[in-house]
Amino acid sequence: IFDVGESMMVPDEFTAEERNTGMLWRHLVAGGGAGAVSRTCTAPLDRLKVLMQVHASRSNTMCITGGFGQMIREGGVRSLWRGNGINVLKIAPESAIKFVAYEQIKRLIGSNQETLGIMERLVAGSLAGAIAQSSIYPMEVLKTRLALRKTGQYLGIMDCAKHVFQKEGLAAFYKGYIPNMLGIIPYAGIDLAVYETLKNAWLQRYATDSADPGVFVLLACGTTSSTCGQLASYPLALVRTRMQAQASLHGGPQMSMTGLFKHIVQTEGVTGLYRGLAPNFMKVIPAVSISYVVYENLKVTLGVQSR
Repeated sequence: IFDVGESMMVPDEFTAEERNTGMLWRHLVAGGGAGAVSRTCTAPLDRLKVLMQVHASRSNTMCITGGFGQMIREGGVRSLWRGNGINVLKIAPESAIKFVAYEQIKRLIGSNQETLGIMERLVAGSLAGAIAQSSIYPMEVLKTRLALRKTGQYLGIMDCAKHVFQKEGLAAFYKGYIPNMLGIIPYAGIDLAVYETLKNAWLQRYATDSADPGVFVLLACGTTSSTCGQLASYPLALVRTRMQAQASLHGGPQMSMTGLFKHIVQTEGVTGLYRGLAPNFMKVIPAVSISYVVYENLKVTLGVQSR
Protein backbone atom coordinates (compact mmCIF):
# COMPACT_ATOMS: atom_id res chain seq x y z
CA ILE A 1 0.00 0.00 0.00
CA PHE A 2 3.01 2.29 0.39
CA ASP A 3 3.83 4.95 -2.17
CA VAL A 4 7.16 3.90 -3.64
CA GLY A 5 8.40 6.43 -6.15
CA GLU A 6 6.03 6.30 -9.08
CA SER A 7 3.14 4.12 -7.98
CA MET A 8 1.25 2.57 -5.11
CA MET A 9 2.68 -0.70 -3.80
CA VAL A 10 -0.56 -2.53 -2.97
CA PRO A 11 -0.23 -5.64 -0.73
CA ASP A 12 -0.07 -8.84 -2.74
CA GLU A 13 -2.63 -10.82 -0.80
CA PHE A 14 -5.47 -10.38 1.69
CA THR A 15 -6.77 -13.16 3.90
CA ALA A 16 -10.31 -14.53 3.52
CA GLU A 17 -11.18 -13.00 6.90
CA GLU A 18 -10.08 -9.54 5.75
CA ARG A 19 -12.17 -9.86 2.59
CA ASN A 20 -15.27 -11.01 4.47
CA THR A 21 -15.09 -8.35 7.18
CA GLY A 22 -14.40 -5.52 4.73
CA MET A 23 -11.09 -4.81 6.47
CA LEU A 24 -9.26 -4.85 3.12
CA TRP A 25 -11.04 -1.65 2.03
CA ARG A 26 -9.82 0.03 5.21
CA HIS A 27 -6.29 -1.01 4.22
CA LEU A 28 -6.84 0.54 0.79
CA VAL A 29 -8.28 3.76 2.28
CA ALA A 30 -5.31 3.99 4.67
CA GLY A 31 -2.95 3.42 1.75
CA GLY A 32 -4.69 6.06 -0.35
CA GLY A 33 -4.47 8.61 2.45
CA ALA A 34 -0.80 7.80 3.00
CA GLY A 35 -0.13 8.17 -0.73
CA ALA A 36 -1.91 11.53 -0.85
CA VAL A 37 0.22 12.93 2.00
CA SER A 38 3.52 11.52 0.68
CA ARG A 39 2.88 12.74 -2.89
CA THR A 40 1.98 16.21 -1.63
CA CYS A 41 5.16 16.37 0.49
CA THR A 42 7.39 15.27 -2.42
CA ALA A 43 5.48 17.12 -5.19
CA PRO A 44 8.21 19.77 -5.75
CA LEU A 45 10.72 17.01 -6.61
CA ASP A 46 8.15 15.34 -8.87
CA ARG A 47 7.49 18.57 -10.78
CA LEU A 48 11.25 19.18 -11.10
CA LYS A 49 11.62 15.67 -12.54
CA VAL A 50 8.97 16.39 -15.20
CA LEU A 51 10.61 19.72 -16.13
CA MET A 52 14.02 18.06 -16.45
CA GLN A 53 12.59 15.19 -18.51
CA VAL A 54 10.97 17.59 -20.99
CA HIS A 55 13.18 20.69 -21.08
CA ALA A 56 16.70 19.66 -20.03
CA SER A 57 19.24 19.03 -22.81
CA ARG A 58 22.93 19.51 -23.56
CA SER A 59 22.30 23.13 -24.53
CA ASN A 60 19.85 23.72 -21.66
CA THR A 61 21.39 22.09 -18.62
CA MET A 62 19.15 22.11 -15.56
CA CYS A 63 20.52 21.27 -12.13
CA ILE A 64 18.35 20.63 -9.08
CA THR A 65 18.93 24.00 -7.37
CA GLY A 66 18.67 25.85 -10.69
CA GLY A 67 15.43 24.04 -11.52
CA PHE A 68 13.84 24.98 -8.18
CA GLY A 69 15.00 28.58 -8.62
CA GLN A 70 13.51 28.71 -12.12
CA MET A 71 10.13 27.39 -10.89
CA ILE A 72 9.98 29.86 -7.98
CA ARG A 73 10.96 32.84 -10.18
CA GLU A 74 8.27 31.95 -12.74
CA GLY A 75 5.36 31.24 -10.40
CA GLY A 76 6.36 31.65 -6.77
CA VAL A 77 6.61 28.95 -4.11
CA ARG A 78 3.07 27.68 -4.83
CA SER A 79 4.14 26.73 -8.37
CA LEU A 80 6.26 23.91 -6.89
CA TRP A 81 2.99 21.99 -6.38
CA ARG A 82 1.62 22.34 -9.93
CA GLY A 83 0.14 19.04 -11.07
CA ASN A 84 -0.09 17.65 -7.54
CA GLY A 85 -3.88 17.97 -7.26
CA ILE A 86 -4.60 15.51 -10.05
CA ASN A 87 -1.71 13.29 -8.94
CA VAL A 88 -3.49 12.89 -5.59
CA LEU A 89 -6.95 12.53 -7.16
CA LYS A 90 -5.88 9.56 -9.27
CA ILE A 91 -4.72 7.50 -6.27
CA ALA A 92 -8.22 6.27 -5.34
CA PRO A 93 -9.37 5.05 -8.78
CA GLU A 94 -5.96 3.63 -9.67
CA SER A 95 -5.48 1.60 -6.49
CA ALA A 96 -9.12 0.41 -6.42
CA ILE A 97 -9.08 -0.68 -10.09
CA LYS A 98 -5.69 -2.34 -9.64
CA PHE A 99 -6.89 -4.31 -6.62
CA VAL A 100 -10.21 -5.43 -8.17
CA ALA A 101 -8.48 -6.37 -11.45
CA TYR A 102 -5.81 -8.31 -9.54
CA GLU A 103 -8.45 -10.35 -7.70
CA GLN A 104 -10.37 -11.10 -10.92
CA ILE A 105 -7.23 -12.10 -12.84
CA LYS A 106 -6.28 -14.47 -10.02
CA ARG A 107 -9.63 -16.21 -10.48
CA LEU A 108 -9.22 -16.35 -14.26
CA ILE A 109 -5.82 -18.04 -14.02
CA GLY A 110 -7.41 -20.54 -11.64
CA SER A 111 -5.50 -19.70 -8.50
CA ASN A 112 -7.53 -19.73 -5.29
CA GLN A 113 -4.70 -20.35 -2.83
CA GLU A 114 -3.72 -17.63 -0.38
CA THR A 115 -0.21 -17.24 -1.82
CA LEU A 116 0.49 -17.03 -5.56
CA GLY A 117 3.63 -18.30 -7.25
CA ILE A 118 6.11 -15.75 -8.61
CA MET A 119 5.07 -16.13 -12.27
CA GLU A 120 1.37 -15.95 -11.38
CA ARG A 121 2.00 -12.79 -9.36
CA LEU A 122 3.99 -11.28 -12.23
CA VAL A 123 1.22 -11.99 -14.76
CA ALA A 124 -1.61 -10.90 -12.46
CA GLY A 125 0.24 -7.81 -11.24
CA SER A 126 1.31 -6.70 -14.73
CA LEU A 127 -2.18 -7.14 -16.18
CA ALA A 128 -3.82 -5.41 -13.21
CA GLY A 129 -1.35 -2.53 -13.55
CA ALA A 130 -2.05 -2.27 -17.30
CA ILE A 131 -5.82 -2.20 -16.73
CA ALA A 132 -5.54 0.43 -13.99
CA GLN A 133 -3.17 2.59 -16.06
CA SER A 134 -5.42 2.34 -19.13
CA SER A 135 -8.41 3.46 -17.07
CA ILE A 136 -6.81 6.54 -15.54
CA TYR A 137 -4.29 7.40 -18.31
CA PRO A 138 -5.98 10.68 -19.34
CA MET A 139 -5.29 11.88 -15.78
CA GLU A 140 -1.58 11.11 -16.34
CA VAL A 141 -1.55 13.33 -19.44
CA LEU A 142 -3.31 16.13 -17.56
CA LYS A 143 -0.83 15.80 -14.68
CA THR A 144 2.08 16.34 -17.09
CA ARG A 145 0.39 19.31 -18.80
CA LEU A 146 -0.48 20.91 -15.45
CA ALA A 147 3.06 20.38 -14.10
CA LEU A 148 4.50 22.11 -17.19
CA ARG A 149 1.99 24.97 -17.37
CA LYS A 150 2.98 28.62 -17.14
CA THR A 151 1.36 30.99 -14.66
CA GLY A 152 -2.21 31.74 -15.74
CA GLN A 153 -2.22 29.20 -18.58
CA TYR A 154 -5.02 27.07 -17.09
CA LEU A 155 -7.61 27.84 -14.42
CA GLY A 156 -7.52 24.27 -13.08
CA ILE A 157 -7.90 20.59 -13.96
CA MET A 158 -11.20 20.92 -15.86
CA ASP A 159 -9.98 23.98 -17.77
CA CYS A 160 -6.83 22.10 -18.80
CA ALA A 161 -8.91 19.09 -19.93
CA LYS A 162 -11.20 21.39 -21.95
CA HIS A 163 -8.27 23.10 -23.69
CA VAL A 164 -6.60 19.78 -24.56
CA PHE A 165 -9.85 18.34 -25.94
CA GLN A 166 -10.75 21.43 -27.98
CA LYS A 167 -7.30 21.93 -29.50
CA GLU A 168 -6.04 18.36 -29.90
CA GLY A 169 -9.04 16.04 -29.71
CA LEU A 170 -9.72 12.92 -27.66
CA ALA A 171 -6.57 11.11 -28.88
CA ALA A 172 -4.39 13.64 -27.03
CA PHE A 173 -5.45 12.09 -23.72
CA TYR A 174 -3.60 8.90 -24.72
CA LYS A 175 -0.33 10.41 -25.95
CA GLY A 176 2.58 8.32 -24.68
CA TYR A 177 0.28 5.38 -23.94
CA ILE A 178 2.42 2.79 -25.77
CA PRO A 179 5.74 3.50 -23.97
CA ASN A 180 3.76 3.64 -20.72
CA MET A 181 2.34 0.14 -21.30
CA LEU A 182 5.70 -1.22 -22.48
CA GLY A 183 7.30 0.09 -19.29
CA ILE A 184 4.97 -1.94 -17.06
CA ILE A 185 6.54 -5.30 -18.02
CA PRO A 186 10.23 -4.56 -17.18
CA TYR A 187 9.16 -2.56 -14.12
CA ALA A 188 6.90 -5.30 -12.72
CA GLY A 189 9.31 -8.11 -13.62
CA ILE A 190 12.43 -6.54 -12.11
CA ASP A 191 10.49 -5.18 -9.11
CA LEU A 192 9.13 -8.64 -8.25
CA ALA A 193 12.39 -10.52 -8.98
CA VAL A 194 14.55 -8.19 -6.86
CA TYR A 195 11.95 -8.10 -4.06
CA GLU A 196 11.75 -11.91 -3.84
CA THR A 197 15.55 -12.28 -4.08
CA LEU A 198 16.21 -9.78 -1.28
CA LYS A 199 13.45 -11.16 0.95
CA ASN A 200 14.60 -14.77 0.51
CA ALA A 201 18.24 -13.78 1.09
CA TRP A 202 17.23 -12.12 4.36
CA LEU A 203 15.17 -15.14 5.43
CA GLN A 204 18.03 -17.57 4.70
CA ARG A 205 20.53 -15.48 6.63
CA TYR A 206 18.59 -14.06 9.58
CA ALA A 207 15.28 -15.90 9.98
CA THR A 208 14.87 -17.95 13.15
CA ASP A 209 11.49 -19.32 14.19
CA SER A 210 9.39 -16.73 12.36
CA ALA A 211 8.91 -16.80 8.58
CA ASP A 212 7.84 -13.14 8.66
CA PRO A 213 10.75 -10.75 8.00
CA GLY A 214 8.89 -7.82 9.58
CA VAL A 215 7.55 -4.60 8.11
CA PHE A 216 10.85 -2.67 7.97
CA VAL A 217 12.68 -5.45 6.13
CA LEU A 218 9.80 -5.79 3.66
CA LEU A 219 9.72 -2.00 3.26
CA ALA A 220 13.47 -1.92 2.53
CA CYS A 221 13.11 -4.79 0.04
CA GLY A 222 10.16 -3.07 -1.63
CA THR A 223 11.93 0.28 -1.87
CA THR A 224 15.08 -1.28 -3.36
CA SER A 225 13.17 -3.46 -5.83
CA SER A 226 10.95 -0.57 -6.94
CA THR A 227 14.01 1.63 -7.46
CA CYS A 228 15.62 -1.06 -9.63
CA GLY A 229 12.39 -1.42 -11.62
CA GLN A 230 12.19 2.34 -12.15
CA LEU A 231 15.82 2.47 -13.29
CA ALA A 232 15.19 -0.22 -15.93
CA SER A 233 12.00 1.35 -17.27
CA TYR A 234 13.06 5.01 -16.91
CA PRO A 235 13.87 5.67 -20.61
CA LEU A 236 10.33 4.58 -21.50
CA ALA A 237 8.93 6.83 -18.76
CA LEU A 238 10.92 9.78 -20.09
CA VAL A 239 9.73 9.21 -23.67
CA ARG A 240 6.15 8.86 -22.39
CA THR A 241 6.40 12.21 -20.59
CA ARG A 242 7.84 13.96 -23.65
CA MET A 243 5.05 12.55 -25.83
CA GLN A 244 2.44 13.71 -23.29
CA ALA A 245 3.98 17.19 -23.37
CA GLN A 246 4.52 17.52 -27.13
CA ALA A 247 1.56 19.82 -27.92
CA SER A 248 2.44 22.12 -25.02
CA LEU A 249 5.90 22.70 -26.51
CA HIS A 250 5.19 25.57 -28.87
CA GLY A 251 5.24 24.28 -32.43
CA GLY A 252 7.47 21.35 -31.58
CA PRO A 253 7.55 18.32 -33.90
CA GLN A 254 5.04 15.57 -33.08
CA MET A 255 7.35 12.56 -32.92
CA SER A 256 6.54 8.88 -32.54
CA MET A 257 7.97 6.77 -29.73
CA THR A 258 10.81 5.37 -31.88
CA GLY A 259 11.41 8.80 -33.42
CA LEU A 260 11.79 10.34 -29.97
CA PHE A 261 14.20 7.61 -28.84
CA LYS A 262 16.38 8.19 -31.91
CA HIS A 263 16.22 11.97 -31.55
CA ILE A 264 17.21 11.89 -27.87
CA VAL A 265 20.12 9.46 -28.40
CA GLN A 266 21.41 11.37 -31.45
CA THR A 267 21.21 14.83 -29.88
CA GLU A 268 21.88 14.11 -26.21
CA GLY A 269 23.45 10.64 -26.07
CA VAL A 270 22.24 7.73 -23.96
CA THR A 271 22.40 9.89 -20.82
CA GLY A 272 19.59 11.97 -22.33
CA LEU A 273 17.24 9.07 -21.64
CA TYR A 274 17.87 9.50 -17.91
CA ARG A 275 17.15 13.24 -17.51
CA GLY A 276 15.40 13.89 -14.20
CA LEU A 277 16.58 10.66 -12.60
CA ALA A 278 18.21 12.44 -9.64
CA PRO A 279 15.06 14.17 -8.31
CA ASN A 280 13.09 10.99 -9.06
CA PHE A 281 15.32 8.94 -6.74
CA MET A 282 15.66 11.76 -4.20
CA LYS A 283 11.94 11.51 -3.47
CA VAL A 284 11.84 7.74 -2.96
CA ILE A 285 13.07 7.59 0.66
CA PRO A 286 10.99 10.54 1.93
CA ALA A 287 7.93 9.23 0.04
CA VAL A 288 8.26 5.76 1.58
CA SER A 289 8.99 7.13 5.07
CA ILE A 290 6.03 9.53 5.03
CA SER A 291 3.76 6.85 3.55
CA TYR A 292 4.69 4.40 6.28
CA VAL A 293 4.11 6.83 9.18
CA VAL A 294 0.79 8.11 7.80
CA TYR A 295 -0.37 4.59 6.87
CA GLU A 296 0.30 3.23 10.37
CA ASN A 297 -1.54 6.16 11.98
CA LEU A 298 -4.50 5.83 9.61
CA LYS A 299 -4.72 2.10 10.36
CA VAL A 300 -5.17 2.92 14.04
CA THR A 301 -7.74 5.62 13.23
CA LEU A 302 -9.72 3.27 10.96
CA GLY A 303 -9.57 0.39 13.43
CA VAL A 304 -7.36 -1.84 11.30
CA GLN A 305 -5.22 -4.30 13.25
CA SER A 306 -1.60 -4.55 12.17
CA ARG A 307 -1.06 -7.66 10.13
